[in-house]
Amino acid sequence: MTSVMTPQPVRPVQTVAPKARSLAVGGTFALILATALAPMAWGTTYAVTTEFLPADHPLFAALLRSLPGGLLMIALTRVLPHGAWWWKAAVLGVLNIGAFYPLLFLTAELLPGGVAATLGAVQPLIVAGLAVGVLRERPSLWRIAWAVTGAVGVGLVVLGPGAGLGLAGVAAGLLGTASMALGVVLTKHWKAPAGVGPMAMTGWQLTAGGLFLVPLTLVFEGAPPQIDGPAVLGYLWLGTVGGFIAHTLWLRGIGRLPVTATALLILLSPLVAAVIGVLALGESFTAWQVAGLTLALGALVAGQLNPRWARS
Repeated sequence: MTSVMTPQPVRPVQTVAPKARSLAVGGTFALILATALAPMAWGTTYAVTTEFLPADHPLFAALLRSLPGGLLMIALTRVLPHGAWWWKAAVLGVLNIGAFYPLLFLTAELLPGGVAATLGAVQPLIVAGLAVGVLRERPSLWRIAWAVTGAVGVGLVVLGPGAGLGLAGVAAGLLGTASMALGVVLTKHWKAPAGVGPMAMTGWQLTAGGLFLVPLTLVFEGAPPQIDGPAVLGYLWLGTVGGFIAHTLWLRGIGRLPVTATALLILLSPLVAAVIGVLALGESFTAWQVAGLTLALGALVAGQLNPRWARS
């Protein structure tokens, strides 16, 4: 007795159409560009702070940059945290806003703009380490290598002759960078609740950070400073373009892009600050510092690629 083998149906090989692939690549590229606008806006903080805002009031500047915009976002979205997200939003608000903003403004007052912003470029290295420990992500050696390269570029700028370093300014810059790096990783780790978009998350964090700053501002700075016309424009710019708009774009990118690749976009902040410093504020860089900025920018671009053969 013989048995007849029933032929198995051949499954068609699934392929991605070139048009669909190009649309996916184009969408990712557009998302990267939109996310990059956030650190570019933050790069203007240093020039605006030194040229437009009253001196010696970093807490007040941070408060105006966070709380009004946060309340506006909550009013527009009409979404409040629930459950564990009350304390999670508070933690993220302190890390990304309440601690980061005052340290950012303090750094801007104590260091030249290009140097101050460049300290933030070590964030990709901190994020890469935290991503392995907190997110349990398999490290991308390609992106880590370019993060190190970017840090070398940062060193060429920061340690260059005549950079105008001060210990207090450097410490403030590094602490602010570490605070936001942890906030970036925890934002990726916790993810947004179902149905909550970047605008609502931005409102929660800005409001939580602003409320954290209210008592600190009253205790350490007292009455608000006198605000003239240029200061009003400066606060408006930092609170809108550099505040809730930038943070909404940033949170949207964190939610959709690899965390280390997103952190590498921070390298745009020192580049923008350096260009503004040279073109508008009369600052100058040595050849070594220009090379460092170029190296950092190259690391930013290469770190977004992560080719297949380089993935670990």
